[in-house]
Amino acid sequence: MSSSLLKSLPILAFALLFCLPARADELYTVSGVHVDASGASSAEALNVAIAQGRPKAWQILYRRLTRQQDWSRQPVLDAPALVRLSRGYTPTNERRSTTRYVADIAYNFNPDAVARTLREANIAFTQTAVRRILLVPMSPGYNTGPWTQAFTAAHESFVPFSLPAAGDELGQLNFDNAGWNDVAPAAAKIKATEAALVQAIYANGKVTVNIRRLGQGATPTKTSVDVPMLQTLGTTYPAAAQAALAAMDDMWKSRSAVNPNARGTLIADVKVASLNQWGAIQSALSGSENVTGVQVVAMNLGYARLSIAYMGTTAQLRDSLNEKGLALSGRGDQWTLAAGARLNPGGGQ
Repeated sequence: MSSSLLKSLPILAFALLFCLPARADELYTVSGVHVDASGASSAEALNVAIAQGRPKAWQILYRRLTRQQDWSRQPVLDAPALVRLSRGYTPTNERRSTTRYVADIAYNFNPDAVARTLREANIAFTQTAVRRILLVPMSPGYNTGPWTQAFTAAHESFVPFSLPAAGDELGQLNFDNAGWNDVAPAAAKIKATEAALVQAIYANGKVTVNIRRLGQGATPTKTSVDVPMLQTLGTTYPAAAQAALAAMDDMWKSRSAVNPNARGTLIADVKVASLNQWGAIQSALSGSENVTGVQVVAMNLGYARLSIAYMGTTAQLRDSLNEKGLALSGRGDQWTLAAGARLNPGGGQ
């Protein structure tokens, strides 16, 4: 590490303490809430309609951010409290008369106000939008039949997904043994770094949907859900697809939903090759939703020892940093932070 880098580290460390991650505003926007209200005047009808739609939007947002197991714990908020969570609204498809107002409303919520409300209720929630994934329907192997077609309907899902494109060579996939490299070419077409194999199996009067999550450099994880058989497999597949999406949402949220009241600090050593790389590491740390503060506690030639304060669990911190190009490894008091190749802009200095 050069002497100029050593001199610059304390200044950069100080900046890290005050770089808070920005949340994706689109995650806190709920669109398409239909309202229809009447009043003594056009203005009163408008106000009634907007107030009418806010509780609906709040429920949609709450379920978007939280795990299904916590849906029954949704904080009950009165009209003034909902207004305090709001940043405003945008109407479309408006129709007005002297006593009636009809429209589709997009409600914008304040991320910090929502976070305070959920933190006070001790409810874990996700703070970042999920990147698009590759969804591979299998029954039991991949094909483009009725099971795949069941996902072509626009089911609402927290996890945005794309189905394989025509020509993707996935016919030889084995649900239990497939790894990331087997789906990477198809995932690359949609710039996805994760995939879900979603397999439907019929037995004993029910359809069991098995979901296997694959990620670049990640250990595969698996879950399943049973769906009662309806009249035929064809009539059951749409319900099974919706159940699969709900289970997939929860699978992703179980790793990303952070309880902001669960906090910790760890000490990690990181090798720093250049000033450019140190700046990239700083940006990556400050961009993580889980990181709440960073301090440099020691320095040596080419290395820095960082105290990282975070929300959630160490596993969630590891996942969050991995998305930013940082690999966190270790346990207890021994942690190492390694910068990936993309965090060395311009090479060494």
